[in-house]
Amino acid sequence: MTSRLLTSIAALATLGALLLMPPTRQNASADSPQASVPSAPPDWTESFPAFKIVGNVYYVGSRGLASYLITTPKGHILINSNLESSVPQIRASVEKLGFHFSDVKILLISHAHGDHDAGSARIKKLTGAQYMVMEGDVPVVESGGKADFQYPDGLYPPAKVDSVLHDGDEVKLAGVALTAHLTPGHTKGCTTWTLTANEAGKSYSVVIVGSPNVNPGYKLVNNTQYPQIASDYEKMFRVLRQLPCDIFLGAHGGYYNMEAKYAQLKNGGANPFVDREGYKSFLAEKEQAFRSELAKQTAAEKPPT
Repeated sequence: MTSRLLTSIAALATLGALLLMPPTRQNASADSPQASVPSAPPDWTESFPAFKIVGNVYYVGSRGLASYLITTPKGHILINSNLESSVPQIRASVEKLGFHFSDVKILLISHAHGDHDAGSARIKKLTGAQYMVMEGDVPVVESGGKADFQYPDGLYPPAKVDSVLHDGDEVKLAGVALTAHLTPGHTKGCTTWTLTANEAGKSYSVVIVGSPNVNPGYKLVNNTQYPQIASDYEKMFRVLRQLPCDIFLGAHGGYYNMEAKYAQLKNGGANPFVDREGYKSFLAEKEQAFRSELAKQTAAEKPPT
């Protein structure tokens, strides 16, 4: 793990009152719904200025947890509800940009971990948004985390899914279309979203990566709760490598150096979020980390000779 890709590393326990974790679980990463201390990592709840990334794509998350607003003339699409306590911050960010939170018509997520979906029930109640989730993550979302293969004690308010998505499905609103790509492994229904954004007469392929991370404690070999986990990670990397990408985004700003790029954006000039090489480097680094961990676990499972 590098500081570029993860915003924090945690050592034990739970995500406050939202997510409960057995005391024996340790070394939770910034991409895990559990934190190392009795509260969330500070950057998960630290406000960050809402800003336009490109075209109709806006950042409305915290410093550590990404949330995206995709605007249309007939309402908006929100990707990631984050923590339950994140909802007021997301709402404030949407409104600071000049939009109405009540105009959020569709709610999507990157994957069913509490740092990305725990606020969904509250957002549905506040906005009436239709909640659309990839099939593999639906049981986790609707059980409030109880059905999670790795974190069954990472509990949060359950939310009813209004539309079950499958690989390749399009979510459309007022002429704007997002494609749901099943990129499993991190969760069974981990979803990478793609769309085309237009600005100044140019079109950009936007990729919002679900998560390629192998969290501490993930069992890649002989996992009875998720037998195909290793092959699912393999599929995920194949899919991500094939996606055309101009604008590289993800479930955590740390994936794509959000803060540094935001600082550059304020200085004017070329849009720093156009980062094709950064996307390729990110995938290469995360795939190497996966393969190293898989090799280590495979060796450990072999009987002594």
